[in-house]
Amino acid sequence: MTVSIRPALLADLEQLVLLEKNCFATDQLSRRSFKHWIGTEHRALLVATLASPEVVGYVLIIYHPGTRLARVYSLAVAPAQRGAGIAKLLMSAGEQAATDAGRLYLRLEVSVDNAAAIKLYQALGYRNFGIYRDYYQDHKDALRYQKRIRRYRDTLQHRSVHWLRQTTPFTCGPASLMMAMHALNRAYQPSQEEEINLWREATTIFMTSGHGGCHPLGLALAAKRRHFTVEVWINHTGTLFIDGVRNEEKKQVVELVDTCFKREAREQNINIHYANISQNDLISAFKSGAIPLILISTFQMDGKKAPHWVVMSGFDDDCLYMHDPDPEEGRQSELDCQFIPIACEDFDRMSCFGKNRLRTAVIIWPG
Repeated sequence: MTVSIRPALLADLEQLVLLEKNCFATDQLSRRSFKHWIGTEHRALLVATLASPEVVGYVLIIYHPGTRLARVYSLAVAPAQRGAGIAKLLMSAGEQAATDAGRLYLRLEVSVDNAAAIKLYQALGYRNFGIYRDYYQDHKDALRYQKRIRRYRDTLQHRSVHWLRQTTPFTCGPASLMMAMHALNRAYQPSQEEEINLWREATTIFMTSGHGGCHPLGLALAAKRRHFTVEVWINHTGTLFIDGVRNEEKKQVVELVDTCFKREAREQNINIHYANISQNDLISAFKSGAIPLILISTFQMDGKKAPHWVVMSGFDDDCLYMHDPDPEEGRQSELDCQFIPIACEDFDRMSCFGKNRLRTAVIIWPG
């Protein structure tokens, strides 16, 4: 039996839909979803065919913009063709496509009772790194697997950081701060009320549009009030986040808030480094027990150039890993927002914001 692997075409749509119905009783991809994935970027959708044009299997791998992470979103082989090695061929071709696209890691989820798939993934070198409860529509749990598909080095150092979703469009800073504080002190309990309170304590009032984001010193002061030790890195001494505020009255408010935060930070003896924080600085702080919050620009992820707070959750020889509190549309799971690998050569571009190239981080230590 000769199996061919090729990219999916729009002409395969009906066969893919039929294959999906024959393979899965729940969690099926719709015709609309297949059509979307055939025509969009940031993915590899590969099909397996035999001597005839009949599609007997497919693999869908999603690439996450701005990161080095790819995810096996779905893998299916026609029931009549199982046991012939088609799934292994599809996975190998998918790994190669992800590697060619510059990805370092490939992740997947598999039902805890899918013994055949688990055996395949383990044979291909995937390592179990967690479990996701009540993941599928039938309420079964999913095992989480990961494989380093380029230059594997088993040197990842990570921290047990419970992931939290921000509950508003403007509270990435508070959600990130709650993740860090809970990881450092399990007695600290995050909540939506706490998220909003933290935002009220740390907000700049105005931003380029809509509600203001969170100032690094505002977040640091909020953490210190909750008995954590903090230090802050900011690479310039001017008023933060003011460039995109066009209204003069709003600018005056942003300047006033910035001045107040700086005065209170001095009064509270918060250590402020007016310098660029390096990757080595972040790694050193992480190694010694701290958890950094880092301001990034979302341009690499969504093209919007918005300031966004994330949490450092690990590092290895090639990547810094982040927890992102905002599962943007297009990411198919909150799992994709945890331990996001950002290649070291990409990090410096991502971790600065605006025309002044603001680079800032808040380092949180146990109290």
